[in-house]
Amino acid sequence: MRLAGPLTFAVAIILSLAGVAHSQEKPLREIVNSFAEARNFNQTEEIVAELGATGDPAVVPVLRALSEGDLHVRKSDNQVFIVSGRGKTLTIIDPLTGEMVGEEGKRALSKIRVNNGLRRLIRDTIGGLALGSPDPAARLRAARTLISNPDASSLPAIEAALEKETDPEVAAGMMRARAAAILVSERPDAEKSEAITAVAAISTQDALSLLLGFRGQATGELREQVDRAIARVERVQSYWAMAQNVWYGLSLGSVLLLAAIGLAITFGVMGVINMAHGEMVMIGAYVTFVVQEIIRTSAPWLFDWSLAIALPLAFLTAGAIGYALERGIIRFLYGRPLETLLATWGVSLILQQAVRTIFGPTNREVGSPSWMSGAFEIGQLTITWNRLYIVLFALAVFAVLLFVLNRTSFGLQMRAVTQNRRMAAAMGIRTPRVDAMTFALGSGVAGLAGVALSQIDNVSPNLGQGYIIDSFMVVVFGGVGNLWGTFVGALTLGIANKFLEPYAGAVLGKILVLVFIILFIQKRPRGLFALKGRAVEA
Repeated sequence: MRLAGPLTFAVAIILSLAGVAHSQEKPLREIVNSFAEARNFNQTEEIVAELGATGDPAVVPVLRALSEGDLHVRKSDNQVFIVSGRGKTLTIIDPLTGEMVGEEGKRALSKIRVNNGLRRLIRDTIGGLALGSPDPAARLRAARTLISNPDASSLPAIEAALEKETDPEVAAGMMRARAAAILVSERPDAEKSEAITAVAAISTQDALSLLLGFRGQATGELREQVDRAIARVERVQSYWAMAQNVWYGLSLGSVLLLAAIGLAITFGVMGVINMAHGEMVMIGAYVTFVVQEIIRTSAPWLFDWSLAIALPLAFLTAGAIGYALERGIIRFLYGRPLETLLATWGVSLILQQAVRTIFGPTNREVGSPSWMSGAFEIGQLTITWNRLYIVLFALAVFAVLLFVLNRTSFGLQMRAVTQNRRMAAAMGIRTPRVDAMTFALGSGVAGLAGVALSQIDNVSPNLGQGYIIDSFMVVVFGGVGNLWGTFVGALTLGIANKFLEPYAGAVLGKILVLVFIILFIQKRPRGLFALKGRAVEA
């Protein structure tokens, strides 16, 4: 950018931060309409600076429209408008009020041209206006933007804003923005030395890029200081990257826990290798889709409650299908694991084809409620709300199942059948009924997993196939039929996968995990937490 641009911008923002009253300047609309008289980029820069000097937030839409090429002049009366639409007729909008004025032919309007230098000036002007905003959050966002995009020309504006700032957090942000701007300025080495320390304390990727860029022009003691600062930032970045991988691992582990926990129940109690378990997950996801479609068409105001409505329906639907599957097929195949595997694999194909016939083979859209959208940051750790809620949901499901198994008569019967089926039958427990209810419970939990997975994965007939192998790996690694083993196994494999992916890739990482499990099972065939009982010991 030419020198006139930054100087004009700095003077304009200093005036705005010093509180130049709008009433003392030309009327705002007159300044906006003066774009029609600009004959070159220099004159346009002066008008942009004049708008920035007003300190009025109403000019922000005007500046954004100018930067995006949407600010036009009507040739008949030299009035300036924001335009929208395409074709020969365009909609014209009042640039200050945002109200639609009418329509004009494209030939009746003239576009106000901008270049990259003007776009940078506009960006800085909008940032300067935000530095003077009465909202502390807006001022802090502006300071962070200036840290990410440091510009020496913004120094006067930042320093003027610092003198007036009373909020400690915002002032700290502005101090860091000032340090970032100093590193790309011509300020003395003493100030740059202080700026290096301040930028290193930010410890973000933007700070590292800024220090690496400054390193090429630093000499002597400054060069050594920059090297030390870069080493410190890289060390901090590695710690945050490790924390991010742990979070991704916990997130993946919670998904594996939801997908595997139902399988751990059926596999542990009944010894059935259920290859249709993934389809129970798929059914839960499609129940969520159906619920949301009904809500969209009949009661859109209930959309934020769609997942709460889908959860019990998915549990009951998947549980009912699981109950019917056990009563209709599996109960005739006990003691024949290979035939059970083949039968449930055939059922999985039938369920997939049924879903394709009813809903089609393509992905279906399942929306996220407003309370599950977005993300927040803890330091440099980014956490999305949908992943956080899935982790909490997985823990809640795990806690409820622990309560059912350990504090209810049904749980007592289930554990008795797990440890010694013949003795449990001799004590009067109806083992066929326990088998059926256990299979229904495991299938219902898989349906709950489908509701959760619909928020982070594509809802398609193949949804369950992506988790069935991982689920078996978790169950075998943790210990067949042991919920705590499934919990520890899911989180361990999730974290291991995420730590291996950056070095080995997603596919090779899974292969390495599989090899590890095979070697582990050679040493501990019953997994991490093996169930004990007369039947097991026999």
